[in-house]
Amino acid sequence: MLARLALRINTQLERVFPEQRVFLKSDHGTHFIRLRPATQAVMAVAGGLALSWTIVATAILMMETIGAGSAREQSQRQAVVFERRLTQLSADRDLRLQEATAAQDRFSGALEQVSEMQEMLLGSEDRRRELETGIDVVQDTLRRTIKERDEARAEIARLTLALDQHGEAGATEMGRMHDTAATLDFLTAALEGTARERDAKAAETLAAQGEILALQDAIRLEGARNDAIFAKLEEAVTVSMEPLDKMFRSVGLDPEDLIASVRKGYSGQGGPLAPITVSTKGGTLTPDETRANAILRDLDEMNVYRMAAVRVPLGMPVKASVRWTSGFGGRDDPLGRGYRQHEGQDLAGDYGTAIYATADGVVTYAGWQSGYGRLIKIQHAFGIETRFGHLSQIRVEVGQRVSRGDKIGDMGNSGRSTGTHLHYEVRIGGSAVNPIKFIKAASNVF
Repeated sequence: MLARLALRINTQLERVFPEQRVFLKSDHGTHFIRLRPATQAVMAVAGGLALSWTIVATAILMMETIGAGSAREQSQRQAVVFERRLTQLSADRDLRLQEATAAQDRFSGALEQVSEMQEMLLGSEDRRRELETGIDVVQDTLRRTIKERDEARAEIARLTLALDQHGEAGATEMGRMHDTAATLDFLTAALEGTARERDAKAAETLAAQGEILALQDAIRLEGARNDAIFAKLEEAVTVSMEPLDKMFRSVGLDPEDLIASVRKGYSGQGGPLAPITVSTKGGTLTPDETRANAILRDLDEMNVYRMAAVRVPLGMPVKASVRWTSGFGGRDDPLGRGYRQHEGQDLAGDYGTAIYATADGVVTYAGWQSGYGRLIKIQHAFGIETRFGHLSQIRVEVGQRVSRGDKIGDMGNSGRSTGTHLHYEVRIGGSAVNPIKFIKAASNVF
């Protein structure tokens, strides 16, 4: 059965692979090897498979070689782009610092002007009240003088009528005339004095009214200047607050929670940021005083923002030139242990490069830890922690307080590391977050 099947296969394949014979000649004779069609077909298939495998393996090898070259070029281009971006961020940071300094100077000048204008307004208000009191006195005097004049006229009329109707017994006509003339002279003198006093009071009233009008014009001008200054101050506060609020939100922190946390440990007030108050008699604030108090509250809030920014780890942990290598997120483990989460940012540089604290805090760990090598942990405000791994030297101790910019260690290659670099982490409430957000956010503050 098998022989018949083999014969049929050979018969079918003989059209393509005719039977071949290979002759082998030796000293003992000539021999030949018969190559049947089925054998030739098997050899052809095996050769084709071997050739196909060779072509595919060569193509895969060439693609991996080309891909590796492209990845290196792409990494180099990304490094160049990062360096340019860092240069731009540094220049932008310097510009923001200059603008912040200039804004602070303008704000200080504006505060001095507000203080001077407040004193002028208070003085103008006192003078206005004195003039109003003087005008009331003048008006009372005029009313009293007019009343006395009317009473004197009535008395003259009464005396004249009495002289005409009731003459004294035995008096002569000449005596009555002398009495009448004397009485008229007395009344005339009294009326002339009253008229002069009235004219003087009227002149004083007109002068006081002119001075009141001048003071009202001056008060209106001062009010216009106050409006302009208040508008500039409100604009400056808004421009200064928006970058800080944006910065905190970009790194995942709630500005309201930060402000509340800072105020718990900071209750000092007074000085130029103290609110304007009135006397203890219970007077109400003027619109300008209410507006000034609102600006002072915003300035105090901005000051609290600044205090919170100092406590947040912003900026670079190194000051020397570095290369950005592995970033935050998933990646292939460099030691071949599969796909893993990378919880920090790697910065490669020279061995022994100085490492600095990125915010005020307390050192909670300084020693060797598996994987990290030589590791430093610093606890900051608001539940934020920074970690500095793979160091060559540790220059702080547990419990030591550090400030932003203090040198804490040197870059190295300790622990699970394939080269000299710094592994920098930022954690909030124990959970790792992307340190790049904090580094970029520094351009809005410093």
